[in-house]
Amino acid sequence: MRFKQGLISARSHLIFLAGLVVAFGLVIMLERWDVTTADPAALFAGTTAETTVAEVANTPSFQLTTPRPLTAEEQLWAEIAWQYFAANTRPETGLADSVAGFPATTMWDTGSFLLGMIAAERLGVLETTEFDRRIAQALVSLAALPLFDDRLPNKSYDTRSLAMTDYQGEPSDLGIGWSAIDIGRIIVPLSIVARSYPGHAPAVAAVLDRWRLDEVVVGGQLFGLTVTGDLATDAPLALQQEGRVGYEEYAALGFALLGFDTVDALMIENTVLWLDVEGVMVPTDRRDHEEFGAHMLTLSEPYMLRLMEFGGGALAHDLAARVFAAQEARFARHGIVTAVSEDHIDGPPYFVYNAVVANGRPWHAITESGADATAFRSLSTKAALAWASIYATPYAATLNEAVVDLFDPEAGWYAGRFEASGLINEAVTANTNGVVLQSLHHRRFGPLLHPMTEVLPAAGQAAPSGG
Repeated sequence: MRFKQGLISARSHLIFLAGLVVAFGLVIMLERWDVTTADPAALFAGTTAETTVAEVANTPSFQLTTPRPLTAEEQLWAEIAWQYFAANTRPETGLADSVAGFPATTMWDTGSFLLGMIAAERLGVLETTEFDRRIAQALVSLAALPLFDDRLPNKSYDTRSLAMTDYQGEPSDLGIGWSAIDIGRIIVPLSIVARSYPGHAPAVAAVLDRWRLDEVVVGGQLFGLTVTGDLATDAPLALQQEGRVGYEEYAALGFALLGFDTVDALMIENTVLWLDVEGVMVPTDRRDHEEFGAHMLTLSEPYMLRLMEFGGGALAHDLAARVFAAQEARFARHGIVTAVSEDHIDGPPYFVYNAVVANGRPWHAITESGADATAFRSLSTKAALAWASIYATPYAATLNEAVVDLFDPEAGWYAGRFEASGLINEAVTANTNGVVLQSLHHRRFGPLLHPMTEVLPAAGQAAPSGG
């Protein structure tokens, strides 16, 4: 009788899990679907009049890595990356700080934390019993988050108290809105946990059951919400389509894992603009950043994450190869080792988008407000190690070697190195260290969503070392 009552009380969780399994399978099928026999022109219907389809369809070709055992040095790198989370996870909540010592996080950075934890457990850096304890506490805290307008996760939280904050970490009782892109990222590790660690699946369902995700995905597109005034006195809420080419498709795949129809967000034909950067046709967004209120950024982050987490079909590999090829071409032409992405930096303005293209300008760097940040252009540690985990090429090896010493063994990996000064960008963050762990997982097992499970180590055992 108790068993029957338990099934009834758990009915919504069981429905959630069944739906997750179906959606998960569909997304993986679509990402791995080989469309290379299709007409290449069909992939580039959004090409501008100034650029012929033939030019755009000339895809760069790079040898991909295959999963292999980590070397002893690489296993040490994983342990160093985990050290960040060991030192910066708040005991009160089990959530990790976005930046070392700064008690705040976003859903994007919490996604990096959870994905890093999954990678650490699979790599044998984190014992399974400790993983279970940590993931259970984190899920309890995520289920207890106060939501913006009781609808969706706020853009930022205090990692000690779970209180909503603004991006400066200051308390914000009513919140500052939600980010569709950040929510799309955290859905990825939650989906992996529910599928690969089924004992935690009910706790994942308890988190997602509270979130009004149907307010993010509308008509196949993603919408974020920004507070533009004083919530206590008026209704200054701006709901706007969120995401641009690269980030938009990456986040849409997260929502697709839960069965949401994000086809419009996944299609680039009507939004892509092809630009020649160092002789490579790279994708950027044709929507004007001033009109649509979002920066148009082509950088490593969404392309490398998509491949390391989902794998990817022909189009995903094509787009990533172009972004990588432009950075390789810059090195070949100018001698500047280049792996650009979004990164915290160790001083004002504290966060910079280093881009292949930013708002139409090649090799531009901007702040979150769009101000020029060229002085802080840098080689990104996480981007360098991620590309080196995806491509087996001489330039990927060059990127790997350029950052292998950018860490403090007791604190974690630094964000990178500034181009102009050559100084280390000593920001130590959840995103850098989470992505480093993802990159090492990719070297060992392939994509996080469908790893080579037949070679996963036994619980609590490190992956074998070797060449």
